Amino acid sequence: MWPAEEPWPYCEREHEASVLVKPDDVRRWRQILLMPKGERPELPDLDESEPEELAHGPIAMLPVMQLYRKDIPDFIGPADADVLQVLWCPLDHPDEHYSPHVFLKWRNTSGVTEVLVDPPQPVVVSDSYLPEPCVLHPEQVAEYQYRLLLPPDLSASIKDWEATSDLSYQSDLSISPGYKVAGFASWHLTDPYPMDCDECGSAMSLLVTIASYDGNGTEDSWAPVEDQGSRAGNDTEILIGRGYALWVFFCPQSFEHPCKASMQ
Repeated sequence: MWPAEEPWPYCEREHEASVLVKPDDVRRWRQILLMPKGERPELPDLDESEPEELAHGPIAMLPVMQLYRKDIPDFIGPADADVLQVLWCPLDHPDEHYSPHVFLKWRNTSGVTEVLVDPPQPVVVSDSYLPEPCVLHPEQVAEYQYRLLLPPDLSASIKDWEATSDLSYQSDLSISPGYKVAGFASWHLTDPYPMDCDECGSAMSLLVTIASYDGNGTEDSWAPVEDQGSRAGNDTEILIGRGYALWVFFCPQSFEHPCKASMQ
């Protein structure tokens, strides 16, 4: 839902990637893997990197999520916006903990008269950051704050309760895995650290989570009833770090202020 007359966003930050590949090679590689083994042509070599200088110029951003207010009970955005578009630069960024650089766009679709049919493509990507198109089926769940951010007495009570239970507050009950809008962030890799707006200094709030897997893969506590007992899915083909998630925060003082992300 991108207006044809509106410039497409490009990333001009410093980029890095251990292996640079062309988007079409990644897509072809994935298509071949879906074919029966006896009918597969030769796979493109995704281990051989394209020239490093291709990552030095502006990189066209890639669409990652498009969320409509009508579909999302916890939709966050300006009052006149009915869609949130999440894009990113599909390479690592040293100044952002070696994760993709995220760009947010809220808009009202009634103002889009002619849609851009063929968006620009990045010349090279990290294959882990090239999303495979799929459809979202949102489900609303209740979450609770990360335990280290709870009042000390409550956190201690939960720890005592866990000693007599088969459930874990952190894994089973508090913060859901997978893609989501709003809710609470997990800080299991780094412990909590401030996420403050670079523009105004305000404490930022979680907007969306982009996950490596839509589920935790081991526990059924967060799985929909129809998926109980099944493994976590990765329909988007996105891989953050070693199977982590990218938690994207926004400034509650202004939707125009830049977002921030944390890889956990």
